[in-house]
Amino acid sequence: MAAAGAASCRSPLAWLFALAAALFFASWCLLLDSAAGPAAAARAYHGLGLGGGGRLPAGPGTKCDPARALLRVFMYDLPPEFHFGLLDWKPPGFGGGVWPDVRHAGGVPEYPGGLNLQHSIEYWLTLDLLASEQGAPTPCAAVRVPRAADADVVLVPFFASLSFNRHSRVVPPARGSEDRALQRRLLEYLASRPEWRRTGGRDHVVLAHHPNGMLDARYRLWPCVFVLCDFGRYPPSVANLDKDVIAPYRHVVDNFANDTAGYGDRPTLLYFQGAIYRKDGGSIRQELYYLLKDEKDVHFSFGSVAGNGIEQATKGMRASKFCLNIAGDTPSSNRLFDSIVSHCVPVIISDEIELPFEDVLDYTKFSVIVRGADAVKKGFLMNLIRGISREEWTLMWNRLKEVEKHFEYQYPSQTDDAVQMIWKTIARKVPSIRLKINRLRRFSRFETNKTDESTPHSSSWLQNQAS
Repeated sequence: MAAAGAASCRSPLAWLFALAAALFFASWCLLLDSAAGPAAAARAYHGLGLGGGGRLPAGPGTKCDPARALLRVFMYDLPPEFHFGLLDWKPPGFGGGVWPDVRHAGGVPEYPGGLNLQHSIEYWLTLDLLASEQGAPTPCAAVRVPRAADADVVLVPFFASLSFNRHSRVVPPARGSEDRALQRRLLEYLASRPEWRRTGGRDHVVLAHHPNGMLDARYRLWPCVFVLCDFGRYPPSVANLDKDVIAPYRHVVDNFANDTAGYGDRPTLLYFQGAIYRKDGGSIRQELYYLLKDEKDVHFSFGSVAGNGIEQATKGMRASKFCLNIAGDTPSSNRLFDSIVSHCVPVIISDEIELPFEDVLDYTKFSVIVRGADAVKKGFLMNLIRGISREEWTLMWNRLKEVEKHFEYQYPSQTDDAVQMIWKTIARKVPSIRLKINRLRRFSRFETNKTDESTPHSSSWLQNQAS
């Protein structure tokens, strides 16, 4: 009887213990699942491939709510020749729509690989904006709205970098003529739009990441917010940090997944492979080459994407502690972002460079930045690099693995990746944009030559842009 009583007492206790254990296990699984969600969704999508016909990863299935978005964007319905038509995409059926259906992997036009990818930001940003409207998965930081009056900014969806890459290599005398023709047609389109005339283009966002993109039109689009890789080929009156946005290149080497190659596993101290003899500001490369080519544990050699150049660069960066990022024909290069995703601590030598998202990212925590005049002093650079301890390098290495997500372009976009970071940077420009527009309107009621927004203005392009 006593034994039976003891068992009856133990039975509820055992039941309560089992219930508590089950609840703990369930909550732990939910925690792990929520933490792995975005990465798992990205892996699922990459498994489908852009060319497949599968469904995108499950998302909310509804359009993004403009009331909850960080940035509301009005995007022009430009004809496909300005955007996805450059990828040989055609609207489905006779009289089809302007945009692809991005809710299905098979509906997303493929972007050409190789070096074309490094300046592909217009593709990723436009896809994300279409996703916000169509109900495909997206963090909804930026939302497409149907009326310009409800928008913070107006996006001009011209794939300027792709247009340059596609048309600039045409054999003379037609070299680049189609790219210039597209730019002319774009200017005519904008000049006819009331959204442009209302603000003189000051709330318009133009994607011109390739240094030679928008080469003809840029001087007439000076009031706009440009999204660029750097300011190397723009005068300050056209592009500057006050109004414009610096965006990262898309890296061309693969991400270093599951990287455990720490300090002792990287035999090369300092690595550089690329074009050595450059013009203009890139002359510092050849000076550094002659200073460093015979240094122990330094790899400094010519390289290109031809052959297996990307594979060689991938292996070289992953086997190196520090990677040189030296100014070339322009202040920036894709090499910086290749080194970031290779977790090779960047050594940046480019006095005129502007770095993406530097208002929220402290680059000194994961890179070394050196003035050009100091770098070419004999012994200076090697003494600096060799003076960085194993512990200090390891801190930067770990930080690289934390920040690399901010430099990742992907579709569907993920929270705080490059696409979302660009939208957030543009959103931080909105108060300044509004200030400029409001100041522009101070004396508008007294102007005798006010633009009639109902019809295109007949004056010159620059006269249409109020100063």
